[in-house]
Amino acid sequence: MENVIVLATGNRNKFVELRAVLGNFPVVIRGIDDFDPVPAAIEDGVTFRENAYKKAHHYARLFAAPCLADDSGLVVDALDGRPGVYSARYAGPGATDWANCERLLREMVNVDNRIAHFVCVLTLAMPGGAILSWEGRCGGEIIAERRGVHGFGYDPLFFIPELNKTLAEIPLERKEAVSHRGKALAQFMSEFDQVQQWLRRQTAGSPAP
Repeated sequence: MENVIVLATGNRNKFVELRAVLGNFPVVIRGIDDFDPVPAAIEDGVTFRENAYKKAHHYARLFAAPCLADDSGLVVDALDGRPGVYSARYAGPGATDWANCERLLREMVNVDNRIAHFVCVLTLAMPGGAILSWEGRCGGEIIAERRGVHGFGYDPLFFIPELNKTLAEIPLERKEAVSHRGKALAQFMSEFDQVQQWLRRQTAGSPAP
């Protein structure tokens, strides 16, 4: 079991980003589409960490395998932290990236404080409930119009001053070095040997460290 990790996300873009980074490690990467259909996780937590745990543990229990889940979103200072955990559905259930960006742009009209940051929490869960977590952040500003063709979500509106680019202007192979998800993944990868040992202990029924 320690050689298999299921990426517990239904977001194809996130799956591609995660698999691209983890593909070079000695582990079999699978997605939830590799299994029979199961009920979706209920993401009703009030923090990114809560939702990451809910997703990871939900699928780990159903698939009887270690699951790595990501919960991430955009936090805008002038909007009191919105869209936050509602980033993917800011414009309503089933909202498209375009609709979410449009709502954000409307709310930022005539707003001087454009400071924002992305947050990503990665959680690796076992069927029995044991977890490990990592968190990454990326700071920047919200601009008034979309720029760039890469990425997804709010990437075209998220400008990083030190790079003079939006996240959507940075190709995937370079984005991982600066993005919130990339930073969380970097922590995960730097501890990969310890993670494998932890997985073996969990599989053998040993208590979590």
